[in-house]
Amino acid sequence: MELSFLSPLFERPGPWCSVYLDASRDTQDARPALDLRWRALADRLAEQGADPETVAALDRTVRGHAPLAGDYGLAVFASRGRVVLTEYLAAPPVRDLAGYGPLPHTMPLVAQRGEQVAWVRVLADRTGADVVAVSAGGVPRRAHVRGRESYQLHRVQPGGWSQSRYQRAATEAWHRNGGDAAAAAVALAERVGAEVVVLAGDVRATGVIAAQLPARWQDRMVRTDAGKRTGGADFTAMEDITVQAVAEVADRRIRETLNRFGVQEDVGAGLDAVVGALQRNQVDTMLIVDDPSSTEELWIGPEPTEIATDPGQLTAMAVDHPQRVRADAALVRALVGTDAAVTVLGPDEAPELTDGVGAVLRYVDAGTPGRGA
Repeated sequence: MELSFLSPLFERPGPWCSVYLDASRDTQDARPALDLRWRALADRLAEQGADPETVAALDRTVRGHAPLAGDYGLAVFASRGRVVLTEYLAAPPVRDLAGYGPLPHTMPLVAQRGEQVAWVRVLADRTGADVVAVSAGGVPRRAHVRGRESYQLHRVQPGGWSQSRYQRAATEAWHRNGGDAAAAAVALAERVGAEVVVLAGDVRATGVIAAQLPARWQDRMVRTDAGKRTGGADFTAMEDITVQAVAEVADRRIRETLNRFGVQEDVGAGLDAVVGALQRNQVDTMLIVDDPSSTEELWIGPEPTEIATDPGQLTAMAVDHPQRVRADAALVRALVGTDAAVTVLGPDEAPELTDGVGAVLRYVDAGTPGRGA
């Protein structure tokens, strides 16, 4: 997972308030329930020493956010009287959280986002297409394509001297409308960096569109006849196929990262090795097992690479006042600051990962922590 969306959190000094709460609107009493949950979290922040201005800024964001339908959550981060980042969560958090400390508590957000895959879906018929694209951060973009051709879109029944003329006209009209849809799909795919392109709907229309996609997008294409552009149509099958295609890409990406880690022969394995590699800006991708109950801590200085398991290490690096923070918060800050990525794993996906953390390295040299271990 690429972490640049968290950059605003590390461009400002702390301390930070971090809030995760269930904001679902699935019942009639959802709004009063949200108010009660938020008041409990606000009280918790005050007890931890958060300043009233920052809590008030959070209050305005939580109570004034644009609601979504159904179950969802919010993650909100604020510092010094200003909300810096608000993220909608596709599902409510496992439990509501409110924390106050030197760094934002970002690991629950990172873990819940998971391995994000950007995708595009085209729902087509012979008159045009509806195109939706979702970025790796979950931001949707849409386009409605009405084909240039609307005359004689149905091929005529056999018979009559003009049959071949009308057959050709219908085929050419489909081809031009398919070209318009393909162009819209490619534009959105390039904009979000899509890894999956789903073509759904009328089988002839999707065939025409598929033929006009550039080769690089055909390699990422999944075709299905599920879905129709009619009112009241059932989109369940189309949604299931989209979810499956995206999940397969995410799983493949995780397997590839684990394979890259495996060939390093224990270099970059364990917390000490990962911290040392982050100090040296060696980490390409960190692997971490999601453990919300973890109480591990690390020491940090002002810079992202000033991270250590012992304050003496930072003192030797000329850091005057090392701070002790949550280990996962320090690790994420270092990843963001060094343009590294993260892969979050479940306990069953990496049962033998030392300390629940490891790193795929950008390079290995004689000074690499853990080399030869």
